Amino acid sequence: MTESFEYSGLLQLIDERSAAFRSAVAAAPSLDAPVPSCPEWTLFDLVQHLGTDQRWWAAIVAAGPAEAPPPKVAAEVPRELEALLAWYAESNELLLAALREAGPERECWVWWGAGVSPANSWGVARRRVHEVLVHTYDAQLAAGAVQPMPVDVAIDGVAEFLDTCNSTPAAWPHEAATIHYHAVEGRSWLLALDGTGAWPAPLTDDAAPASASATGTAEQLLLFVWGRLTMSDLKIEGDPQVFEQLIAWEPEE
Repeated sequence: MTESFEYSGLLQLIDERSAAFRSAVAAAPSLDAPVPSCPEWTLFDLVQHLGTDQRWWAAIVAAGPAEAPPPKVAAEVPRELEALLAWYAESNELLLAALREAGPERECWVWWGAGVSPANSWGVARRRVHEVLVHTYDAQLAAGAVQPMPVDVAIDGVAEFLDTCNSTPAAWPHEAATIHYHAVEGRSWLLALDGTGAWPAPLTDDAAPASASATGTAEQLLLFVWGRLTMSDLKIEGDPQVFEQLIAWEPEE
């Protein structure tokens, strides 16, 4: 598991990033503004999505160990700006209250059960930090006022994505490969893809050159793995087809 923030720090980041999200929504010209990074979504859709998910994950954490998640409730969401922001703030507080009550080690259902990130409240808190982080970017983009991400949070975001979304025991259906992600701030990660699945791998001085590599700021790398930027936004070396294969891959565990 990649080094990350302490549990209390994750909860603080959820709160801070959610405040930034609300500010971006409030600054937008309209709740009907399109979200360029989420095709076919308006800003209202984005707030509804994130707030509903905060409530759902609050219920998941509160339920504790389970074979399946509780149903996602389709709540009535107000369409007036002030009421919508209040509804989202309440959604976020429900999540934080559940996480505080549970503590970092309570097990719960997670969709990344086979991955590197733990199936507990700490893993949920870490994932929610980066969901809110990236959706804050989406909201800022819709408002036309993108703000830089905190570098340390973006760095952990790249690692968290590899620990969850790019960790699977499903066999890689192509020739074995490795991908090197390098942040100009001085952090790097390696992803190994082979018959055993996809797993973050340790970087060693004597490792063979990666099949492909992507270099950019931590924020650029995070937005790339989340599908907000493309290879043209980064410095790509090696075989770009490996990235194309990874992006298109939908493993079944």
